[in-house]
Amino acid sequence: MNTPASQIATGLALYDRTAMDAAAAVIARYSTSFGLACRLLGPRPRPHVRNVYALARVADEIVDGPAWEAGLSAEQAAGVLDRLEEECLAAIDQGFSGNLVLHAFARTARECGIGPDLVGPFFASMRVDLQVSRHDTASHDTYVYGSAEVIGLMCLQVFVNAGARHPVTPSPELADGARRLGAAFQEVNFLRDLQDDRARLGRDYLDLASPGDRAAVLDRIDRDLAAAARVIPDLPADCRRAVTAAHDLFAELAARLRATPHDETRVRVPDAVKARLAMRAMLGFAPRGAHA
Repeated sequence: MNTPASQIATGLALYDRTAMDAAAAVIARYSTSFGLACRLLGPRPRPHVRNVYALARVADEIVDGPAWEAGLSAEQAAGVLDRLEEECLAAIDQGFSGNLVLHAFARTARECGIGPDLVGPFFASMRVDLQVSRHDTASHDTYVYGSAEVIGLMCLQVFVNAGARHPVTPSPELADGARRLGAAFQEVNFLRDLQDDRARLGRDYLDLASPGDRAAVLDRIDRDLAAAARVIPDLPADCRRAVTAAHDLFAELAARLRATPHDETRVRVPDAVKARLAMRAMLGFAPRGAHA
């Protein structure tokens, strides 16, 4: 059946919809696991979370290889990243960008209360990837905050505020859980990508000197996942299943990393296990470790 002409989006509404479609396309191309979890979100937060992750993905690509493949030097890539941040902040301020991904993110940021206090640390960590090849404890913690914990906080702003008339500040308990879940995700990815980060990108995020150091990272991941699991039930109902599925997927990855002492092969979760974890979340089961 044809859509009545009066219901066809035009002007800014059409541009908004196109921008959100562009953000969704970015996520669909880059992350099947994230796409699976995102489909478990309700329609209220789903497009906004896609918008957040699309911006993060574009920034990642500037510092993780495609810019170099296009012939850019590190200095030129840094300039592209600087301009992206400037355009992002301007889009949040003005409510419009000629970059569709930035426009989608700005729409989310304005509705959900995401400001420079979160955007700034994210871009600072992306910039570090062009400057630092080996991290110590202090630089590691700062990097993880900007690259992962603030993404958790941005998503929390979406979970609490999407569709609201005025954004509010989430509780400290939810904010702590969001930060720790983001940190756990990042640490798992550091361990999974250890060899590739060293060989292809020349980066060492963890500076593991002994098997005991690796075990300590896994212990930290387990503590962060357990802390996050305890507050997931306090999220809005249309977010809990998706966050539970993502949490449990990374808990499964952490368990497989602990059972695999060597890092030559990238640990993954078979599709059948992913489907089981997603179904478990869909049925409303609490996240793994929620009562630990």
